[in-house]
This record gives sequence, structure tokens and C-alpha cells, in this order.
Amino acid sequence: MSRILIVMSSASVWERTDGSQYPTGYWAEELAAPHEKFVQAGHQVDFASPGGVLQPLDAHSSDPQIAGEDCARYVAHAQQALSSFGPLLKLDEISVDDYDAIVLPGGHGPVVDLYQDGNLRRLLVAADQQGKIIGAVCHGPAGLLSATDADGNWTFAGRRMAAFTDEEEAIFGTADNAPWLLASRLREKGARHEQGDPYQPFTVRDDNLFTGQNPASSAPMADAIVDALKTQV
Repeated sequence: MSRILIVMSSASVWERTDGSQYPTGYWAEELAAPHEKFVQAGHQVDFASPGGVLQPLDAHSSDPQIAGEDCARYVAHAQQALSSFGPLLKLDEISVDDYDAIVLPGGHGPVVDLYQDGNLRRLLVAADQQGKIIGAVCHGPAGLLSATDADGNWTFAGRRMAAFTDEEEAIFGTADNAPWLLASRLREKGARHEQGDPYQPFTVRDDNLFTGQNPASSAPMADAIVDALKTQV
């Protein structure tokens, strides 16, 4: 059995360039699908966030017209998993030595806080140096941007990865007035960003780094992580 840390954002609002406040939270499928896969495989899963703050659910992820017909199941699973776990762990109290994998789900929150979180930086840099599995899906790869060294060099520069695309952001209606777009920022920092069709499953593995493009990529990414963990135990 491996121990997996799911790191959530603690943001509930995404401030836009026009000054408006966009409500955000965790995306049910991106949290629930990996959690379900990991637990079914017999792994222990912990939840953590900056300050141990529990994000609200992103309401869009409970709307079948947006999130698909299975969204109610994902919402129920996510809420049950979080309730059963209890208070979230605080990132500043976590040691990377306690975990075999770190996974970052999305919702827009990671572009608000995780992309510049110093404690996530510490965990990701150490995890990558030790070859531990790192997973991120949809806007979760924004958290990878935190992983810089003392000179500002990005740990994941030159690595292949997927993330929520600029095209998907435009389709979703949140590209205008976004402070920055995730896929573009990843490329600017040196990522080898790859993408599939909008809102279709698309995952990339680069050594110990596993990434998915959008909510539909959550379960396939988790399956790949589960398979990889089999070779590490």
C-alpha cells in the first residue's frame, strides 16, 4: 500500500483583471475520480491545503450540462471522502518523506494560490528530486509553477505535460479577464506543453510526472499513477 497526498487549493475566489470576483472551488470529478481509483487500489489518501482550509465545491462541477451526467456521483464521492477524512492537513506541517505520490486536482483555485505557494514548492522540489510520483490535472498543473530553486529556476522546465488549454478556457468562458492563462504560462516557463481535443481525455507521462488536460482526464491519469505505483512497492 502506498500513501498519496492530494493537495487542494484553499481559494474560493478568483480575482479577474476587471476587478470582478469569480467564485471557485474544487472540481468534483478531478478530486473524486483519482481518490476513488487510489482507494480501490488499496492506497491511503490524505488531503491537504494551504492552512488546512477546505475549499467549497465549484458549483459548475455539479451541473450536468457542464460537468456531464456522472457529476452527481463525483460530487457525492468527493463530499463523502472529504467528510470522512476530517480536517485537512496543513501544507506547512507535511513532510514529503511520508508520501509516495503527490497529486494536484484543479478547479481554478491553483491559479490563485498554489502556483506561488512556498510549502508546495518545498514538497514538489523534494518529491521530484527523489523520483516520487507527481500528478496534476486540469488547472492543477498551476501548482507545478511553485517549484523553483533559490535562483528562480523552474524544476519542471523542459518536461512534457498537459494542462487545461487556452482553447478550453475560452470555451468555458473564463479566458477574457483572466490574469493569465495556464497553458501559455507553462510554455513561457519552459514546459513542453502537449494537448488533445478540447474536453476529451488526454494525459501525458514524463518519467515521474503525470498530467491530465481536463476533468475527463482525471481517471485516466489516476489509472496511470496506480500502475506506476505497482513498480515502486
